[in-house]
Amino acid sequence: QALGHADRHAGLKGYCSGLVMPLSRKSVEPMAAHIDPLHASAKHQSLHHFVAKAEWSDRAVLQRVREWVMPALGLHAAEEAGYYWI
Repeated sequence: QALGHADRHAGLKGYCSGLVMPLSRKSVEPMAAHIDPLHASAKHQSLHHFVAKAEWSDRAVLQRVREWVMPALGLHAAEEAGYYWI
């Protein structure tokens, strides 16, 4: 829901996976080559589109992350004037 279109989920998954991979550069080109070596050019294009062009609400995405991650870590957050305190 927070990403808007359902087709953005693959972009989010690919980008987040790339961020946690042991790569010397965290740009979409090396991520794409590592994620899908046989289709690196197409993967690069889709990751670049996700990062640079796709529109979503940062606030909504961060809210979903808080809903998924924080309970699993046993954490709680309080919002005050747009800032979250853990």
